[in-house]
Amino acid sequence: IGREKFHKSQHWGFCNNVAMLVGEDKPGIGGEPLLGQKLKPKYSVFPEGMGSDAPAWVAFDKQVLSFDAYVEEEVPDKNQELYRIRHCKIYFYLEDDTIQVVEPRVKNSGISQGTIIRRHRIPLPPPQEDEFYTIDHFNINIEIIFYGRRYKIVDCDRFTKHFLRKMGVRLNPPAGRPDDPYTKERQKILGSMKPLRPYERIDTLKQFLEHDRRVLRFFCVWDDPTSMFHDPRELVLHYYLSDDTIDIKEIVPVNSGRDAVPLFLRRDKLPKYAPTGLYQPGTITSRTVLNVFGNLAGNKDRYILDNRKTGAVHQEFYRDSDLKIGTVINVWGRKIMLCDCDEFTKEYYRTKYGIEDFTPVSYKAPPPPKPGKTFPPYTGFGSEEDSLCSCMGLHLKPPKRDFKKFMEKDRSGMESNILRFLANLVTGSPTDKDRKFTISYFLSDDTISVFEHIRRNTGILGGKFLERGRIKKPGQELFKSKPSEYFNAQDLFVGARVCFHGHNFLLVDADEYTFNYMEKHANEFSMADIGVILKKLKDVAEPRSREIRQMFAAADPEHTKVIGYDPFRSLIGSITDGAFSEHEIVTLGRYYSVKDEYEVDFHFLLATAQKQLKKNGFDNFQELFAVMVYKDREKCGVLPREMCGTICKSFKLPLAADVLQALLTMFEDDHKQVEYKKFVDGLNWRENQIPAFQTIKVPLKREDDWRRQAPSLPVKEIKYLPLLDDLFGKEE
Repeated sequence: IGREKFHKSQHWGFCNNVAMLVGEDKPGIGGEPLLGQKLKPKYSVFPEGMGSDAPAWVAFDKQVLSFDAYVEEEVPDKNQELYRIRHCKIYFYLEDDTIQVVEPRVKNSGISQGTIIRRHRIPLPPPQEDEFYTIDHFNINIEIIFYGRRYKIVDCDRFTKHFLRKMGVRLNPPAGRPDDPYTKERQKILGSMKPLRPYERIDTLKQFLEHDRRVLRFFCVWDDPTSMFHDPRELVLHYYLSDDTIDIKEIVPVNSGRDAVPLFLRRDKLPKYAPTGLYQPGTITSRTVLNVFGNLAGNKDRYILDNRKTGAVHQEFYRDSDLKIGTVINVWGRKIMLCDCDEFTKEYYRTKYGIEDFTPVSYKAPPPPKPGKTFPPYTGFGSEEDSLCSCMGLHLKPPKRDFKKFMEKDRSGMESNILRFLANLVTGSPTDKDRKFTISYFLSDDTISVFEHIRRNTGILGGKFLERGRIKKPGQELFKSKPSEYFNAQDLFVGARVCFHGHNFLLVDADEYTFNYMEKHANEFSMADIGVILKKLKDVAEPRSREIRQMFAAADPEHTKVIGYDPFRSLIGSITDGAFSEHEIVTLGRYYSVKDEYEVDFHFLLATAQKQLKKNGFDNFQELFAVMVYKDREKCGVLPREMCGTICKSFKLPLAADVLQALLTMFEDDHKQVEYKKFVDGLNWRENQIPAFQTIKVPLKREDDWRRQAPSLPVKEIKYLPLLDDLFGKEE
């Protein structure tokens, strides 16, 4: 047989004058088929060239033909059924000609169902087992054989019919689908099985599905008359809308002496209290029965269900319509008042019953005032904060520092966050009148240090006068319970008088950083707030506007529109009658002062900046340039000065703010845009180092040496016309 199949499927032929075996599809001489040879058609119903040229797995992706079929299966060794009809679905996948047979699952069928034949290409029955099923083998009302099992196709879906018609297949009329005799017999038996007693159907599924997990919550109170102190018992009532049941839970206060129980009332329907009292167990049932024979049949009883419920005892239960704020309900003999409810309950009653008044019933006495903590007075040992922490708890802990303030106000780069003032000692001694002191206030921890300037041949040793620390304000009791008040930054300003441990100081001047810091944080320092100062001056000087204009004009006989600081200070003092402090006058003068225009050498400024960067070890110039290139969305090589300043701050460039702004200004183009590549190259001290050989043409301001000479004037000249315009408006 194998030899015969070999000769049937293979033939001898010549290719390039070489004898070899060729396939069975090769015809004989002249293209005529050989004896017994069957040539397969090269094309389908449609000739080549029609339709899409896409491959089948693309053209027919997710397109499946569905056929309804059944198979008749013999059942041996069973008297109840001789054969079985099994209905199934045949799926033909157009993309790869694979076939799948699936039988729908039937409950309690007793046989394995689901996928009968997995998806794959199924060969034709013998003698054509070398070929596979294609779409041409399928039609309605025909039989096909899959692995020896005969399937009868009875119908198909609409898509399958439409597709087969397009392929030129003439569809047969649909065939009838026979019923399984055993299944039909089982349904007949089940249909005849009816209960002998007429059960009453009580359907609560609808209510459960609509109101599951929806619970009304009421806050209640029960005045227990049997308790020793007649104190009210707080309760929480839950009404479950899914089955109209109620449970109650008691709120047990802490240290009340009562045992905490899980529930005050377990979940169940709560009956309304009957006038005749409680019913005996078994009196109320969901169903009632009738004794048909009574005592006629001796001891034999015959009961049937009473559909009329003639002897039923009806009992009313609490419903959601009975629960309202202020209502008293009877919970098995206990009078419980509903005092309040939650928001969901209010919305439920507002929607269903139209109730709008949900005024709660007050049942709690107002809580007694909470006694404040009293601390013992300070003993004098250690600091006040440390002694106070020992009274806070049993475990001794050191006082906590304001770490956030420390990180924000600590020295960062060129920002020292230290306010320095020049002070004189207020004393009647002629020896101490000329002593000069520098008072430093550290913003990071509110501490103060005092240094005395060294002067020759005075007989007084200068240097550290007061150790750095917090200083208490004078005039406070030493041993007291309340914490003491300490000097803060707002207490220090030019013209202020302070007393440090019995030494009186007069603050006569401050450095440039202090003035700038206080003006920058004017919301914290009212003495440096130009808006507050102008408003205060306007309230005093507005009634005398003409006279004040004449006073300023008299101080400027040459009509230069500027006056010196000393005449300005005298005029402000006379106008305010001494109500302005020295710091307020200085702030006013600085605001309207004539700005000194001095030119800084470009190379010297760059050299100074490079020296500062090198000293702090900053060399992240490539990263700085990369960030600026990334921010330059248009790739034009320039960025706004504000953006460049923000980027430099993010890299924590160790340069002062004024120096950084001056450098950015020097690298601006005509459109006020910073050329960031030149800016970064100028700062790069590794590749473009610049020696500091030039100097600044005009010396920096406010660099007075407090140790050797008296302080100079805060400003030199003041433009008084803008001041008068801001106070009284422009003169016509």
